[in-house]
This record gives sequence, structure tokens and C-alpha cells, in this order.
Amino acid sequence: MPAIITKDFRVHNAKQFEESFGETADTYYLAIGRPQAFADNQAFNDGTDASPPTPVDDVGQVEYYAYDDFLAAKKIASTDVSIVIPRRNWTTGTVYDYYRHDYGDINTAGSTIATDSGATSLYDATFYVMNSSFDVYKVIDNNSGGASTVEPSGNKSTSVFTTGDSYRWKYMYSLSASEQANFLSTDFMHVSTESSDFSTTGGAIEHVKITAGGSGGTNGTYTGVDIRGDGSSGKATIVVASNAVSSVTITTAGSGYTYASVKASDFGSVSGADIDFIISPPDGHAKDCVTELGGFFVMTNVDLTQADGSGDFSTGNDFRRIALLRNPTDSTTGSTASATTLDATKSITFSGTPGSFQADEKITQATTGAVGFVVDFNSTTKVLRYVQPQFADQGVDSDGNLTAFASTHTVTGATSSATGTPSSHDTTPELTHDTGDILYIENRKPISRAADQTENVKLIVEF
Repeated sequence: MPAIITKDFRVHNAKQFEESFGETADTYYLAIGRPQAFADNQAFNDGTDASPPTPVDDVGQVEYYAYDDFLAAKKIASTDVSIVIPRRNWTTGTVYDYYRHDYGDINTAGSTIATDSGATSLYDATFYVMNSSFDVYKVIDNNSGGASTVEPSGNKSTSVFTTGDSYRWKYMYSLSASEQANFLSTDFMHVSTESSDFSTTGGAIEHVKITAGGSGGTNGTYTGVDIRGDGSSGKATIVVASNAVSSVTITTAGSGYTYASVKASDFGSVSGADIDFIISPPDGHAKDCVTELGGFFVMTNVDLTQADGSGDFSTGNDFRRIALLRNPTDSTTGSTASATTLDATKSITFSGTPGSFQADEKITQATTGAVGFVVDFNSTTKVLRYVQPQFADQGVDSDGNLTAFASTHTVTGATSSATGTPSSHDTTPELTHDTGDILYIENRKPISRAADQTENVKLIVEF
């Protein structure tokens, strides 16, 4: 049966997801992983660093495999989350679409109502812009498909206003300095969730389009023409020239309309005229920016600051995977994690003076058959952190088993030839593997880290 997921459902899901970051029931973390290169020599096609593989949404990869090479995770605070919309910078010479409530409907001629850009959905249309001062405006009238040449600015009021290029605009909201810094990317921008004081009247007639002028009418200017429908007080001036409707001007926008029309006998009995009255949202323009502008997207914004978490985040290796985790377990407490950062690696502390193990090299323990890959090695503390992926020659021994490294037995680096005898061994990372839910996985080309470097990671989730 024909069916759709409506915009309201999408907005509801986005709002609920954003709100959940501030609720006690859920805790979210941004995790990074995969220090070793992507390669095609594993149990399945694992891509390459130049062309990372697309994650597979199955139990193996999502529930098990992804955890094997996680490096660390950082808690996402509620202040790190915002609903966003596609970014559209105002650019001179661009023909923008105008707002109307009925894109995608069928008009009286049997054609689908479409935008100037060809979109048949309002939320695919370019009907809003952000100016150079980070103010957002909605296009009410695009001058019959003309190019916008005057940047909308100022006029932060409840009124629809006209610029010198005959475009009509409605102010929506402005991005603060903090919102610009945290929730503005190349492709997306913050959308205000506040109930606006700049809204117009709900269900008002702010714009009108003549689809067909008709014929056979009596020429003249007809004032005070009632706009009929389920609203009230709407009035228009209609000019009939050459026996057809030549112009319609809204003189009183009225309120409470969900549909609107005029009666032919009120303007010279023109036959076959088709006049489209564009109705504002139920609460008016700029009252609910999230719903009006299509806030189906949620952005998380997390900074990985140098060796975050007193070294939980390694600066001695790169990473190729980003994941969003919900409610993982902290092994130190046995409960849902709440710490700001979590180390996801295993570690060996050496006695004596081991050699200099290198990042990403394979390490082995001949006595046990254990195999792993070096994340980093601290020559001062003599602590080596490593991961054990579930593939032959990476974390699995010659018998096909994932074997733990044991204390007292020599560990050897395959590339550096470094050797060392463990004095202690930690096989239980703070981030308990295979716990919580992985809501999002992204494989990327290598992202290098450094001791004086901060990475800003913005994730966009679309509903």
C-alpha cells in the first residue's frame, strides 16, 4: 500500500535523539579505532587506505569486529549536540526557490507543483539562506524565478520585507558565535530550537501565484476581494486586463487558513483563472524553525584534544574508524560508562630495558602463540598498548585462536626486533568490548595525530 514517513515523524525522531543526550538513561561516546592499515589480505575484502571499505550492517562487524581495534572513546555531552539543516549560503546571482506549503501536490492542470529548481518537496528546495552575518532568512517570493542580487539582512522583525531585487524575505534566526564554532560545517548549520518571537500570523496568506489568467472576464481593478476558505479576514486586490487576471495583491493576509480561494464573480467573472494562495505554517513563519526548515539531522561535535584523557587517546598512531556508541560498559565499575574518556586497548608493562617497539608492528609471544599489533609504546613508563583484531597474522595465533599475552614470557616486535619481558599485563580495557550499542560506523582514510594537535569530529545523523 502507498505510504510515507512524514516530515513530522522525521523531526520528532531528530528531536528525541538530540534530547536523549541530556537524559540519565543514555550515555553516548565517540570512539575511534583501526590504527592498522586497511588491506585485502584478511578474512574478507577489507579495502585499502586509499579506498576504505563500506561498513557492513551485520552482527559480526557491528557487534564484534568493530570493537577489536577500538583505541579510545570520549563522552559526548548534551552541549555537544545540535539539530542541524543543510547549509545554504546566500550567493548573488542565484535563483532561490520560494516557500509554499504544497510542493508535490497536483495542480488543476494535472501537473505536479514543483520549485524553480525542479524539486517536488519543500525540504529539497532552496527556500532559505544564511547571509554573511550568519542570519537565516526564508524566501517568501523569488520575483517569479529571478536571480537574487541583494543580500537579505537586518529587518529582524515579524514582518515580511522586500529587497531591491524584488525578493521577499522573512527573518528566521541567527547563529551565535558558539553555534558558529560548534555546529557550522561545510554542508550543515545549526537550526534554532527556540520558539521565536519573530513569527508571523499562523495560516496567513503571505504570497500568491497566478497559474492561469483565465479568459472572458470584465476588465477592471477589484479591491477588497474576499479570500475564502477556512480562515478569516483575508483580502486581495485583483486586476483583470485583456479579460484575464493580470495581477493579484494580498492586502490583508488574514489568519487560520489551511486552504484558500477566491470566487470568480468577485473579480469580473473571469473563467478558468487559477490563483494559488500560499499559506504560512500553522503557527506562522519563524515560529518553529526546526519543523519549517526540515530539521531531520543531528550533529555531534567532539574535540579530540591532543592526548585526551591523560593519554587515553594515543598521539603516536593514526586512526581510520569513527563510531557512535550508546551505553557501553566501563570495566572498572562494571556499570554503564560515565567517565569522560575510556581507553579501549590492552597493555603490557615491561621490566628491564626492552627495545623500541614501533607503532603498527606485529608483536608475538612465542611461548603462548599470542599475536597483536602495537598501538604505541612509552619508553619512559615501558608500557606498550596493543590491539588484537580477529584475523590471521594480526591477532589470531597459528592454531586460529585469539590467545592472550601472558606475563613473564618474552614479547618480540616483528619490524623493530625489539624484545622485552612483561612485568604486568592488562587484558581488560576500560571500554568493555562488545557492550552497548554501536549506532554509527564510518571508515575513513588515515587520520594522523600529534602531541600538539586537536581533531574536531562532527558526525551528522539523518532521520
